[in-house]
Amino acid sequence: MTAMNEFDVLTAFIEEGYQISPEAVELICSHCSPKELVSHVLRTIDMKVLVIGLEHIDLGSFGADGSNVLTLQSSVPISSVIVSNRGSAFDNPVTVISDISDNSTCVGEYMEFVQYFRNRYSKLSDIIRSRVNARPIESLKKNRSVSSSVNSAAGKRGTREQNEISIIGMISDIKSTSNGHKVLEIEDPTGSFSVLVRMADKELFEQATHLVLDEVAGFTGTLTNDGKLMIAQKIILPDLPNNMARKSCTHGKAILTSDVHIGSSTFLEEPWEHFIDFLKGNTDSEALADISRQVRYLLVAGDLVDGVGIYPGQEKELSIQDVYEQYKRAAEYFEEIPKHIQIVISPGNHDAVRQAEPQPKLPERIREDFPDNVTFVGNPAMVDLDGVRVLLYHGRSIDDLVAAVPGVSYHAPTKGMVEMMKFRHLSPIYGSRVSIAPEKQDHFVLNQVPDILHCGHVHTIGVEWYKNVLLINSGTWQSQTEFQKRMNVVPTPAQVPVVDLSTFKTTILKFDE
Repeated sequence: MTAMNEFDVLTAFIEEGYQISPEAVELICSHCSPKELVSHVLRTIDMKVLVIGLEHIDLGSFGADGSNVLTLQSSVPISSVIVSNRGSAFDNPVTVISDISDNSTCVGEYMEFVQYFRNRYSKLSDIIRSRVNARPIESLKKNRSVSSSVNSAAGKRGTREQNEISIIGMISDIKSTSNGHKVLEIEDPTGSFSVLVRMADKELFEQATHLVLDEVAGFTGTLTNDGKLMIAQKIILPDLPNNMARKSCTHGKAILTSDVHIGSSTFLEEPWEHFIDFLKGNTDSEALADISRQVRYLLVAGDLVDGVGIYPGQEKELSIQDVYEQYKRAAEYFEEIPKHIQIVISPGNHDAVRQAEPQPKLPERIREDFPDNVTFVGNPAMVDLDGVRVLLYHGRSIDDLVAAVPGVSYHAPTKGMVEMMKFRHLSPIYGSRVSIAPEKQDHFVLNQVPDILHCGHVHTIGVEWYKNVLLINSGTWQSQTEFQKRMNVVPTPAQVPVVDLSTFKTTILKFDE
């Protein structure tokens, strides 16, 4: 939501030569989209009016689809405002909520790793602790003799309520017993403990198969007679709350894309140019033209160019050998996009920033070639698009999740994104395929829940809802590479998800035909 105070509203009208009553100012400030309302009043008001009052502003009710329908004297619906709104960032604001850029603290010292994991544990354990009364692991070890005495007195059956305890920890090891049970080694700042998940408890065991190393989770269960092992009865993840409400107080459409790979010999230049033509409104299709008129935002989640030296032998697959020339070509493409469309670009593993995540935004030498309607952010980054929170993450951790979690695959990328939501962490596995810089703050923890999570990297389209968060993997503009052939990865190129920002309905546009 983009707020305006009374001074901002007064200034906006005075600069245009109007006065406005205090009651009208109060009404505009209380509206969910005050900037849009101000802009619309200024466009539609009769020039003979000197003082704008309540009689000049008529707010309609909410529409049946949940979108906010705005009606003024001229009865112009908000969809018509979009068509005529070819203005500036004032009309299509972008606010960066969180971003590592210019905030990196990492220099590679030992204590930074300690601080990083402590910060991760603190943030995620606080979420879990609000749902379960957990105790420190150290207390279990101190009370082993007491627990053993209680269990012996109660007999083998014992009483579940008397012996049930809960702990929260980071998973440092996952093993399987000879009988197929899972044994998890759990650590908190006070110590470590072993948790057994039995195969006989099918639902719990299935949940345990989705756990990964370095993830923070809670466990409720009973101790064995010797007090050295917990038998799990419940696993509590940070996860998103079940009662999350989905709200939108804006309008228009956002286009999500990624993995353009300009400079690669497999870059699909012709479909990309068709896409640019669509954004410019150059299309014979009335349906596409109507969508084009409503586009307010374009978000690119990494790998804008193919880069140089990313993998052995890459130079043989490049049409542009110099990385700065690749970005200059990209800037030329983005210069063609209408200036009212606000563009957000974050980096990926092929871009010219550090490979360790979180990644800062592209350097100034590259940014200066791009038009003013481009906002550069790091990876990951949370942005606010006129009231809609979008979390951009390139998605390299999906590689780790494909290898570690059953059901997650390159053909179904949103399954990995669901796991990110359950973990409340974008890249939980440390030291695998994703290189993670040990910052003092873990920037991958989902402190704020986005309305949309936008990923790329795997070159396949995916759209899925999880607890009122829209998950989108936006595909690619690159045909199948030799590496992907060896990995049996079949991309879905030149397909673009378009999100209606008032309803979150998503449409896939294809430019490969």
